[in-house]
Formats: sequence, C-alpha cells, structure tokens
Amino acid sequence: MLAIAAALWQLFSTTSGLSITRTEIGGTPVTVFRPLVAGSAPVVVIAHGFAGSQQLMQPFAQTLARSGYIAVTFDCLGHGRNPKPLTGSITDAEGATRALVEEFGQVAAFARSLGGGDGRISVLGHSMASDIVIRYAMASPDVAATVAVSMFSPVVTAASPRNLAVIVGGLEPEPLKEEGRRVVGMASGGTPELRVTYGNFADGTARRLSFPPNVEHIGVLYSPQSMAEARDWLNTAFGRSETGDLDARGPWLGVLFLGLTVLGWPLSTLLPKVSVTPVGAGLPWRKLLLVVIAPAILTPLMLWKAPTAFLPILLGDYVTVHFALYGVLSMAGLWLASRGAPIQARASAINYGNLAAGALLVAAYSILAFGLPIDVFVTSFWPIPERALLILAVLGGTLPYFLADEWLTRSPAAPRGAYAATKLCFLISLAIAVALNFEKLFFLILIIPIILIFFIIYGLFSRWAYRQTGHPLVGGIANALAFAWAIAVTFPMLLR
Repeated sequence: MLAIAAALWQLFSTTSGLSITRTEIGGTPVTVFRPLVAGSAPVVVIAHGFAGSQQLMQPFAQTLARSGYIAVTFDCLGHGRNPKPLTGSITDAEGATRALVEEFGQVAAFARSLGGGDGRISVLGHSMASDIVIRYAMASPDVAATVAVSMFSPVVTAASPRNLAVIVGGLEPEPLKEEGRRVVGMASGGTPELRVTYGNFADGTARRLSFPPNVEHIGVLYSPQSMAEARDWLNTAFGRSETGDLDARGPWLGVLFLGLTVLGWPLSTLLPKVSVTPVGAGLPWRKLLLVVIAPAILTPLMLWKAPTAFLPILLGDYVTVHFALYGVLSMAGLWLASRGAPIQARASAINYGNLAAGALLVAAYSILAFGLPIDVFVTSFWPIPERALLILAVLGGTLPYFLADEWLTRSPAAPRGAYAATKLCFLISLAIAVALNFEKLFFLILIIPIILIFFIIYGLFSRWAYRQTGHPLVGGIANALAFAWAIAVTFPMLLR
C-alpha cells in the first residue's frame, strides 16, 4: 500500500507546472497541454496508434509542454472516448486512412489558433498514426517538422515531409527498423547511422533515425531517449533551446501495478469458500497436452476462411470468436479426457451464492483497481455508452475459454506449469491465425504482448482466488469479465 501511494503521488505530480484543458472538436475529444506561464509558443499535434488513446501519448505531450510547447492530443476516430467510429477499410488509403487524416486536419486547424510566432506547427504520431501525420504533413506546407515513432508509411520521399525524425524501439520487430533505415537512407545515400542528422532544416530535408534501447512497441513511448529525441528535434526545427524535465512515469507505473498485483494476494484471503474440497480436472501431462494442443491448431484453421466480422470493433470480433471456439474445443477435449463422469462427481458440493460473490469481487478488483489508473495514466479503459453493450457481446467469447482453461489448470492434482502451458498454446494459436491471414490480422502482432501481460496478472489473481475458494470457476468468470471489458473498451470501433 505504501508503494501504491508513493507511485500515485509521483504520477499525479507529472502534471505540476502545466495547464491541462479538455475540449471537443467536431465530437473528437481533445486535450491541450501548455506551460503555466502564458506566452507565444509553437504547437505540436500528437496522435496515438492502433487500439490506443490520447492518454498513451501523455509522456510526449507533457515533456514537450515543459519545454515550452503547446501540445495537443486527441482520441482518433473509433478510439478511446471518441464516439465516432472508423469508416472504410483499415488497409485502404482511401478508406480509414483518409478519414483519420481528415480528422487530424480538423484538430490541427484548432491547434494553430492556440500558438503564435510564424504560424508553423509540428506533428508527432505513433505506429498507425505515424502514417497519418506523415500524410498530413506532406500536404501542409506549414508543418515545420515531423516525428514518427514506430513508423511505417509508404508515401515518404527524400524531401517530404519536412524535417522527419524516425524513432523505433530497440526491441521492436525488425521490419519497423528496416522501414526507418529505408526512409532515412534516402537522405544519407546508404545505410544511415543512428542519431546522426542528414540533410538540413533550412530546406526541410533533415532526417534522423534512432533506436532507443531496451524498449518495444509500447515501451518506446515511455523511453527517456525517445522523449529527448523528439524534444531536441523540434527545438532545432524551431530554433529553440528550452529543455524541461522528461516525463518519468514509466518506472512509477511499474511500481503502481506491481503494488496492485501483490495487494491481490492478502485480499484474496477475504473471499468466501465455494467448495470445501478443491475441485478441478487434475489431468496428467499426457492427457492435458492433448486437450490443450488440439484447440491451438484447430481454432485458427477453422476460422481461416470463416466470416468473423459481426461486431463493430475492429479485430475485437475476431479475438472474441477465437476465444469462443478455442473454449468450446477445450471443453470438448476436457469432456473426452475425463469421460464426463469424474467432472460431475467432483463438482457436487458447491455454494453457488459464494461462487457468484467471489467471481464478482475478483472481477471488480481486476477491472477497477487496474482499470482506473490505466484510464488516467496509460490508455482509455472506461467505456463510453457506445461501448458498454459490447462488453456483454465479447463476454460470450471469453467466458467459454476461461471456464475451460481454469478447470483444466486449477486442481490439487494439476501438473506444475499447466497454466503457463495453456496460455503459451493460446498465444501460438493467435500467431498461427495472423500468419494465415496477415493482411487482415497483422495488427494483432502489436496486441499479443498486452494479452500476455494480462494473462500473467489475472492468472495470479485466479490462482489466489482458487487457493481460497477451492473452485476454478471463480477465477474463470472473473478473468472472462476482465478480458471482455479490456477488449470492448480498447479495440477500435468500426462502421461496417
């Protein structure tokens, strides 16, 4: 609790010395960060990546605001608290990309009215939005500089957009690094060196590539080197030298979520007993592996050509169906391996009231204790009305999976490492699905690490809940609710 309190103190203090105001532009939620001292300042418009929200870009926004800039963030169409869905194909430049560029232009027009000086602005985008800000900057002569984080964009030329800095995390996939080398290589005439500026700012041909070490696709947003690179690049473009403190929330977020995770251990002892005798499948490794491996292979193959676009959340509908089919196949395998009768015998004396209460308590802690700080400091995690019913729809997919998985892995006789094995197989199954349909599902590559983190944290909660309640369905229901919530509130809404 002391660690949680210290972390919250430090995280809230990151906004000291800043003026933060919120507004809407044509229905798009917008946040403006600026120094408390009023005056003329250059403007930087900042856009988040796929399945993110403007909270994800706070480290850059607050770092730049402390250095004298007016930083403007917003929730892209279909993301965060933006009630307007994306339209068109996500892979078509004339579809969702065009709509996102148009929305960016509306926010940029508002941002121009906030600044001063010569009227020039700068833009910064992460991942999906790197292409958006580049396309906008190429069509807008008043954009003095562009910062593209985790960049991919097919339209970059040797001189457009003006003064482009590319930042890619050192642990990100090699194709993103190659894209950075390709783009900056246009100015260097070969393979560019890291953190070396090519071209010149006067004619807009300046280019620079950096790979902040030891950070991946999300960690790159919290890297001090990333923030320093962006600040120094914009300072050079605008002829400025002011440097404020870099946002340092990364380590404190780690302390906060570690504290919240560990606190779940003693809190689990308050849960009511559901089954006096602990129950569960208790399959030996030989049978368990057969039950686990078959769904991992069959699920992506069965869904390869199947229509899965039934929910207005991009890729969230596929993940929901994948969970559902995987769970049904796991249940079938579990029944065959146990021949039905042993399960009925073990599930005899259950206090169903305590089961419901325990599941709701664990789900509430998983969603609220983690969700509230995530929503404030990381990314949007609280559903707007347009997303609320989607939680129930996604629950129809997550529930079969987690009920089957918890029954498979929670038992006094369950082999050591069973939980880790089932989660590894599920992630491999998703990877197979991406490989089979890369064009449609490639964004899942970016989501898989987040699913892994949730598996670890919520897996600890369900383990502690099982130890106290004696029944695996407490953790199964709670994890199903937590995952359904996370998918429904973070995956982009799409108008099909």
